[in-house]
Amino acid sequence: MTAKHRRVLFLEPFYGGSHRAFADGWVAHSRHTIELVTLPARFWKWRMRGAALHFARAVANPGDYHALVVTDLMSLSDLRALWGPSCPPALVYFHENQLSYPLPPGETIDYQFGFTDITTGLAAARVLFNSNTQSEAFFEHLPRFIGMMPEFHPRWAVDAIRERSGVLHPGCSFPAGPPDLRPRETGEAPLIIWNHRWEFDKRPEEFFAALEAVAQRGGRFRLALLGENFQVVPKEFLRAREHYGASLVQYGYLEDRAAYLDWLRRGSIVVSTAEQENFGMSVVEAVRHGCYPLLPNRLSYPELIDPRDHAGCLYDGRDDLVKRLVALLERPDAIDARRREMAASMERFAWERVIERFDAELERLAAGAV
Repeated sequence: MTAKHRRVLFLEPFYGGSHRAFADGWVAHSRHTIELVTLPARFWKWRMRGAALHFARAVANPGDYHALVVTDLMSLSDLRALWGPSCPPALVYFHENQLSYPLPPGETIDYQFGFTDITTGLAAARVLFNSNTQSEAFFEHLPRFIGMMPEFHPRWAVDAIRERSGVLHPGCSFPAGPPDLRPRETGEAPLIIWNHRWEFDKRPEEFFAALEAVAQRGGRFRLALLGENFQVVPKEFLRAREHYGASLVQYGYLEDRAAYLDWLRRGSIVVSTAEQENFGMSVVEAVRHGCYPLLPNRLSYPELIDPRDHAGCLYDGRDDLVKRLVALLERPDAIDARRREMAASMERFAWERVIERFDAELERLAAGAV
């Protein structure tokens, strides 16, 4: 198929964090003209319920576009119903899904969000997941979710969505080529990086419990708490601000990306304790800039890390994490042995390396070849 230039509409109802980075990256690197229309990254439940009503009027002439891209925090079926025949062929990119996402403490399931995922998948001509891990979880949970209906189970929806789905890891906003690493700081305690969202599903209580156990064993470290917080600051972070004193060298999200990347380059170790991770852009960025990863041996992390590094980087449970942290803090030179090779392995996620696959999806979508 001869490559053509297409005009594409990208609707992002939750323009923040990895959603924002993904949308901006695709727009900036695409050979197509992509017009991005967004809503702020807050009230995600209301975005799923009502963003389609906003976008239906915010875009004057949807029929002017060859293709439509939306992400999962919106009801595509509602939008298609409102636009009717003027709705372009649509691709939905699932950063997360509500079938396999864990519930916050104290909440009960709202089934409507799961059904929105289902009808959005059915309304799209193409469905892309950001990892094999998420795709497998979605299709594992989908039959069980449908089975909770008391009768008239639409089991056909499983294969209908599966046959139009695929997996594309998101691009990341760092240049391809050799990684730009700075020498490890000598004379200073190693710097541990937390650059994930300040949310329950990243299990910050596990992270701080592990750090406390490391400190009790005599481990010396400095700490940089990065990452976005979309709601009230979790109590674990408030306690950490008081507890770690001068060892806490950075506290809070940095709007300036250059300043954020500078902290990653200064870091020695990036730790995740997440119970929910469909891709892990924050980990990819940290490793790319020289941090050694310690990650749960589950979720999407085995997809991100080179198999030859699984034994060294993927841990099983808190005790194993503490043991590995103590060992790395005692011998920070062990980090240097692999940091450049691991950083280089993240190049495959650079937008320059993946953009053609994303643009080809738009070309096929616009041509009706999906």
